[in-house]
Amino acid sequence: MTEPLLSVRDLSVAFHQGGRESLAVDRVSFDIQRGEIVALVGESGSGKSVSAASILKLLPYPAASHPSGQILFDGRDLMTASEPELRSVRGNDITMIFQEPMTSLNPLHSIERQISEILALHQGLQGASARARVLELLHQVGIREPEKRLTAFPHELSGGQRQRVMIAMALANRPKLLIADEPTTALDVTVQAQILELLGRLKTEHGMSMLFITHDLGIVRKFADRVCVMTKGKIVEAGPVEDIFERPQHAYTKKLLASEPRGEPPLLDETKPIVMQGEDIRVWFPIKAGFLRRTVDHVKAVDGVDLTLRAGQTLGVVGESGSGKTTLGLALSRLISSKGRISFIGKDIDAFSYSEMRPLRDRLQIVFQDPFGSLSPRMSVGEIIAEGLKVHERQLTAEERDSRVAWALEEVGLDPATRWRYPHEFSGGQRQRIAIARAMVLKPRFVMLDEPTSALDMTVQAQVVDLLRDLQAKHDLAYLFISHDLKVVKALANELIVMRGGKVVEKGPAAEVFAAPKADYTRALMAAAFNLEAVEAGGIRQ
Repeated sequence: MTEPLLSVRDLSVAFHQGGRESLAVDRVSFDIQRGEIVALVGESGSGKSVSAASILKLLPYPAASHPSGQILFDGRDLMTASEPELRSVRGNDITMIFQEPMTSLNPLHSIERQISEILALHQGLQGASARARVLELLHQVGIREPEKRLTAFPHELSGGQRQRVMIAMALANRPKLLIADEPTTALDVTVQAQILELLGRLKTEHGMSMLFITHDLGIVRKFADRVCVMTKGKIVEAGPVEDIFERPQHAYTKKLLASEPRGEPPLLDETKPIVMQGEDIRVWFPIKAGFLRRTVDHVKAVDGVDLTLRAGQTLGVVGESGSGKTTLGLALSRLISSKGRISFIGKDIDAFSYSEMRPLRDRLQIVFQDPFGSLSPRMSVGEIIAEGLKVHERQLTAEERDSRVAWALEEVGLDPATRWRYPHEFSGGQRQRIAIARAMVLKPRFVMLDEPTSALDMTVQAQVVDLLRDLQAKHDLAYLFISHDLKVVKALANELIVMRGGKVVEKGPAAEVFAAPKADYTRALMAAAFNLEAVEAGGIRQ
């Protein structure tokens, strides 16, 4: 066995705050061989990203410290390296891709300027030679017509394109080691498959090693050579991917492998009453141009969609970002203007004003993607959940409201005593349960679930899916479930709509669509979600 490119030995990371010290990483050790992909997996808070950031000493020092450890890279101990030595390694020999490219890219600088900055700093390239290298990199990572993208700003690119730009920046100096920290979590399944295919190809072409951090075990099985499983700051199991997946030894590894959303959605009962119905729903946004700002065209975000949703049924709406999924949900909820007929519990509401809709709002609720962003940090959990009761059920006394809040928390599996605490005191999964409790306290008939599990770990995701299924069975709820995660949709939805470019490309019973998709685009989505292979079918390509 040759000497590893990277050897992490007994690494510990402690954080100091308010006179207290907490150990985030506890004597972690792992190696990465040349040309090898090692995956670091585990739930949020397990210490994955902190361990990776320690390699390049990117932690907030002196609040963070290393009570123990060595980080040997190409024979050098980075723990004892000076700041100038580390600067020569960062972005040159070791580069890093972060989870959310929009927060990593400078919104005020063009794509060309951001990539050129790295080339100027490490290689001294300027002018025409730097531009030629930038174009080469953009072409290499699969950006179409890169010449037209040089002057683009991050907000003008799609999520997949922004992540490709981040990869181009990471590869600019032909690094020996690439650290990828959840690089596909925020992406659609098709874009995710493309990014993984790209990383795999570039790794082979450049002989590059990779540390891949993720909580998605499906990616690990397809992509990595070896895997290290982390929990509570420790690596509890490590080995070749095949061994870990086929013969897991540690209880936590077995729990992770068993945590994929499972179970079957309820059978569709066509005798149940119709809760929500839409006919020829259209949401067109005008494109204005000229001095007088006349409408010259429209962005057809939703274009002629029909649907029927019954009590106790889940209608899954899937497709890539920008396909019109969320816009459709907002139109049905009457939060944006639309054309076409919308009927809710027997009433045509498409022409209802804000004041006319208000008496119906308690029966029509929404759970958003990011619970931390949708919960007020200044209100206690009890105040957040009771807010809707104060608006829609004013006749309740304070004691009756408090009783309903306690009931709602129990419904979602949380201790009612936690209602005095604030959102930041809860985990991501608990915050999503609070968001669901806020909707459930009003005893709705229809709930729009907009990507409610995409920001959650696999184990928490499975728990939330089970919770939603239980609540639906208990209260005969109608769900509009919007997601790009087809595994979750398969576990919940009994009817399915596949959207692309604002139009429905396929619809029908979910079991039939999953078993035998008819449209090329649907087949491409299925291939990306369940096989994680290169996606070309249906014309899906950045």
